[in-house]
Amino acid sequence: MADYYDLLGTARDADQDTLKRAYRRMARQYHPDVNKDPGAEDKFKEIGRAYEVLSDPQTRARYDQFGEAGLGGGGAPDMGDMGGFADLFETFFSGFGGAGAGAGPRRRGPRQGDDLRLDLTINFQEAVFGIEKEVQIRHLETCSTCQGSGAKAGSGPTSCGTCGGAGQVRRATRTPFGSFTQVAACPTCEGSGQVIADPCGACGGQGLQQVRKKLRINIPAGVDSGTRLRVANEGNAGQRGGPAGDLYVFLSVQSAAGLRRDGIHIHSEVTLNYLQAILGDTIEVDTVDGQESLEIPAGTQPGAVLTLQSKGVPKLGNPVARGNHLVSIKVQLPTKLNAEERELLEQLAGHHTNKGHKHPHKSGLFGGLFG
Repeated sequence: MADYYDLLGTARDADQDTLKRAYRRMARQYHPDVNKDPGAEDKFKEIGRAYEVLSDPQTRARYDQFGEAGLGGGGAPDMGDMGGFADLFETFFSGFGGAGAGAGPRRRGPRQGDDLRLDLTINFQEAVFGIEKEVQIRHLETCSTCQGSGAKAGSGPTSCGTCGGAGQVRRATRTPFGSFTQVAACPTCEGSGQVIADPCGACGGQGLQQVRKKLRINIPAGVDSGTRLRVANEGNAGQRGGPAGDLYVFLSVQSAAGLRRDGIHIHSEVTLNYLQAILGDTIEVDTVDGQESLEIPAGTQPGAVLTLQSKGVPKLGNPVARGNHLVSIKVQLPTKLNAEERELLEQLAGHHTNKGHKHPHKSGLFGGLFG
């Protein structure tokens, strides 16, 4: 989506009155009942979303700092709680089949709080076996002083004197087409039907306070980069008694030296000398469980893959089932031989020649080493 200020055609430092005028102008231009061009309806929705965000000081501040990523559970506009947006149908189109003078009052009821995002980095071992992490977040909570009412202790919201508690104001307009009744959200109470004469000093009448909070998050075994964990009700508190949003934790897993993950399996490499590959051996390899013994069968070829069963990553949601650790074999050949080593190898090469091989250095196990 384009920048919200660009959608409304305003500067980033525009005040609320300028934003409202720009929004109403653009809404008239792109309303699908008036503008039949392809894409007009999508443009109209984008304009509504832009005004919904920028008309609220809190969401505007988050948008200015983080862009759309800071809006948490952003999405389509809440048609029941946009102030002037829903009433545009009545204000501008009351005589053309839209909502008319008979529409009932629109009160601003409870509204769910925004979802929040937390990016968390964990190490390879923690991702494999799971861990409980303590994190700090900042979110909005219901004001403990006024219990979310926004009013000072001992007082409360009162009926709006401008609209008489209806949340809407009406006025008759004469046009060349006749007389029409226009309906709009009350500018005094913003459509709620109530005003707070004596706001709470702790939250400034918002009913919400920003709080720093510590949480313990359980990270299950088997997670990987990109895994998203949901912590219910730890997003921003809802307004006017609405439910809180959720906290979504996005995980990033650090790599581990010598280990590579592929789903639930882990890969690594070991380098053997040529005698270990020929004769076989038992070696120690590093795994997520610590060092484990690995049997090297006699005659192991370069590029062979040996398996340590159930030494991989647990399946997410089923920690009993684990993948395997797959070890790729590399064989290191000597670049120099002392006299004794050379004599022994020549004797062995001669032994193979006496058995009828025409090319002693390209046959048998040593064919792969000296060919």
